Amino acid sequence: MFKKILMALATTTLVASPIISSQAQAQGYGQQHRQEQTRTVVKQKPNGRTVVKQRTVVRKDVRNNRYAASNHRWAKGQRFDRRQASNYRVINNYRGYRLNAPPRGYQWVQSGNDAVLIAITSGIIGAVIGGALR
Repeated sequence: MFKKILMALATTTLVASPIISSQAQAQGYGQQHRQEQTRTVVKQKPNGRTVVKQRTVVRKDVRNNRYAASNHRWAKGQRFDRRQASNYRVINNYRGYRLNAPPRGYQWVQSGNDAVLIAITSGIIGAVIGGALR
């Protein structure tokens, strides 16, 4: 009898877990991709009336914001994607920024104030120097 109860409980768990996780993902999706701010302003008019204004600002898809890329942290071994880099450009005068000469097959690029050494063919990051381009 006890084995039948355990088997029924195990099969119920196996069947119900994908349903519960899909509902949790659907509810969490809106929270990850949207930010809401509610602002309430209360003003006293000279005639004695009180005016209350409430404004809700909704910002959708925060991750695809163009300016969010400026906070990206690069690390050695990652693949460099220039779409995520803010103020991207190739650094040709590396000596002017006191950087070492890049090895063959590598180049220095700018991402914000950081200098990133990337492999030309694969895009793998070889070194990151933070704040080198101020």
